[in-house]
Amino acid sequence: MCFHTSQTKKVKTLEKRFGVKISDAALVDYFDKSQYHLNGFAHPNMLVIPQQKSEVLAPGVWGIVPENKNKDEITSYYKEAVKFGGGLNARSEKAFQHFVYKNAILEKRCIIPVSGFFEPHEYKGKKYPYHFKNEDDSPMALAGLYSVIDTFITFTILTKEASPLFAKIHNKKKRQPLLLDEEQTRNWLATDTTLAQVKDILSFNYPEFNTLF
Repeated sequence: MCFHTSQTKKVKTLEKRFGVKISDAALVDYFDKSQYHLNGFAHPNMLVIPQQKSEVLAPGVWGIVPENKNKDEITSYYKEAVKFGGGLNARSEKAFQHFVYKNAILEKRCIIPVSGFFEPHEYKGKKYPYHFKNEDDSPMALAGLYSVIDTFITFTILTKEASPLFAKIHNKKKRQPLLLDEEQTRNWLATDTTLAQVKDILSFNYPEFNTLF
């Protein structure tokens, strides 16, 4: 599972990589600060590219919240949902059945740009974090789903069965985030992507030779 990420790229780098603009220039200074370890259980603010406005980088809170909640219920929901993983990850295999994900998968898909992420390797009863990033150090595109609570975006990162490389590292649960390349990123955010195409993207295997740890 992906509960820990890093985001050390400048906003301009993300804008150039994904062909977007930040939604509010006043946010640049905040998101230009390098975040070497973002702990999902602290529900940090991160930048996302939402399907409904795919030309922008918008701030979002890590941890998806059902849209029948209001902004004053977000904190209490997180306390309640911590036993279910706090809405940080969504199993791609359940994307069309889960009560929160089944609507989002159709029209509220998003990309979460990160510079890397951490996965645990278990050895002799202890967990050791491994940091993954692109070999060329370019930003990664994690596939996610989001909700809008009043004016707040909350999001989750999709996970899938681990590839052989990731399974060697995440050797207990053998999961990994759904990583997308440039073509699949465009398709994930497109409003005319068919249901069959969405299902194909959920099983997309990111080339292992692109990653370092």
